[in-house]
Amino acid sequence: MSLAFAPRRAPRRHPLSPQALGALAADCLRREVETFPKPGLVSHVDNGSHSDMTADTLRASADALEPFFVRLAKAGARHARMDELRVVGLDAEAAMMAATCGVNAHRGAIFGLGLLCAAAAAPAAESLGATVRRRYGEAIVKGPVALLSHGTRARRRFGAQGARGEAAAGFPSVYGVGLPALAHAERLAPGDAEAARVNACFALIARVEDTNLLHRGGADGLAFARAQAHEFMARGGVGAPDWRREAERVHVAFVRRRLSPGGSADLLAFSLFVRAVEAS
Repeated sequence: MSLAFAPRRAPRRHPLSPQALGALAADCLRREVETFPKPGLVSHVDNGSHSDMTADTLRASADALEPFFVRLAKAGARHARMDELRVVGLDAEAAMMAATCGVNAHRGAIFGLGLLCAAAAAPAAESLGATVRRRYGEAIVKGPVALLSHGTRARRRFGAQGARGEAAAGFPSVYGVGLPALAHAERLAPGDAEAARVNACFALIARVEDTNLLHRGGADGLAFARAQAHEFMARGGVGAPDWRREAERVHVAFVRRRLSPGGSADLLAFSLFVRAVEAS
């Protein structure tokens, strides 16, 4: 993932309550699920490249995680250190596993949305990404590594930065790719929120060094996925007359190769969260 700094934004003078932030974070995960076509990813239409989870699995996970996002927001409001956030994150992961019968549905989202909830809980004259970078960036880089995670394996094999690098840098892919793609799609397809999410998902796949893709397909799989997504965006994204048919074609191609850009799916949810909070 790119490590460019996230831009500053106008102050958030009226932060949402921890309860509202937790509900919003869970809702962003649900909206990611209710988006189709997303290449290789689980949606309300099909299971994509996954044999171990369905849309109901992801919905159950989002429901289970909501109270933990509230806890993370409360911790952020009192400027808790990263080690305290990690404890809540581990509790959230255990709740997710219990709700999904052992399926890792949202581990990356717990990490990223948890940090954003913590950042959003208090007013600051900077973007959420900048707050995460300032408060937690050093601790993220120096913190413990999940030895058996897909992201860790991809970092070791390919040198990819992954979710840790993205968060430590202030979520540059959210600010540089996800948010602009959502805004552009809203001009291309006014009133079609699902189309905007599809557009942002493709834009992220085209630009992000997704460690889930590296884990499943190696460097060749990542290159294929990025090329397919770039071609979709070059044709006009959701502004093209046949965009849905083309997006479904790419989805089928990903499924055939068992590719699933889970990191980009997480970044889509993060983009939805940041847009909602920074507009409030």
